[in-house]
Amino acid sequence: MTGYACASRRLHPTEAAPHAPELVLGVEIRSVNSRFLDLGFRLGDELRACEPVLRERLQARLKRGKVELRAWIEGRTEAAWRAPNSAELQKMLATQDQIRTWMPQARELSVAELLQLLSRAPPLPAALNDALASLAEQVLDELRSARQREGERLAQMLHDRLEQLQALALQAQPLVPAQVEQQRLRFLERWNEAMGHTGADSGTAPAAAHERALTEATAYALRLDIAEELTRLQSHLSEIGQLLRRGGEVGKRLDFLIQELQREANTLGSKSSSLALTRIAVEMKVLIEQMREQVQNLE
Repeated sequence: MTGYACASRRLHPTEAAPHAPELVLGVEIRSVNSRFLDLGFRLGDELRACEPVLRERLQARLKRGKVELRAWIEGRTEAAWRAPNSAELQKMLATQDQIRTWMPQARELSVAELLQLLSRAPPLPAALNDALASLAEQVLDELRSARQREGERLAQMLHDRLEQLQALALQAQPLVPAQVEQQRLRFLERWNEAMGHTGADSGTAPAAAHERALTEATAYALRLDIAEELTRLQSHLSEIGQLLRRGGEVGKRLDFLIQELQREANTLGSKSSSLALTRIAVEMKVLIEQMREQVQNLE
């Protein structure tokens, strides 16, 4: 199920470095449709150790979707630059002199290189892990709310498709007797033709023709019988409706029921011997395919 949420929080300077620039912690979560839960993380080096905790939180609250979590720390733009003190410079120059004693060919450091080597990243708060976990929970709440709203819209769409499928099933039921009667007339024509070819003149078909006609009639009647398919289809539709009304994590169960609906619609089409029933089977397949695509978005 698709969704997006993002939040940020300011991190207060540590006691060890009260004048360090204020930092901002940010978390962003994106989710797109997927049949399974597929997690991805984009974390800065300073946050890499938090990945197991974040993974555990996501797995506990999400069941499906391709989910990407991005977290970062950035300094505020108005933070002042700190110049190195004399002790730091003396230590660096002494180290440089010692190295050049052993490596005379080494060149002297430039001012820019000295500043880069002496620059220090602002110390991170001691409670960084807790702050990140708390912020991730907040973003997860927002993401789940967005996914819930989308789920309600999808559920309404599925209810509409269920009503259309039930209406088509009702249209198919009275077509079965018409198919049987049509085939009965065809058998009568074949019967009369068989009697004419055998030269019968008493109105009674020979035993061989009679047995063959009965066998064909029985086999075709069994093939035309779609009562079981319609009964199972109605049962699946009723179960889907109950799942949607109950809510919760129903995506995988709906996946299975949609496959069963597709199987019954295919059988209905294969047993059809009329254009009306074929049309109904095709319309059912279209509706079921629309449901199948959307069901994969539900948890």
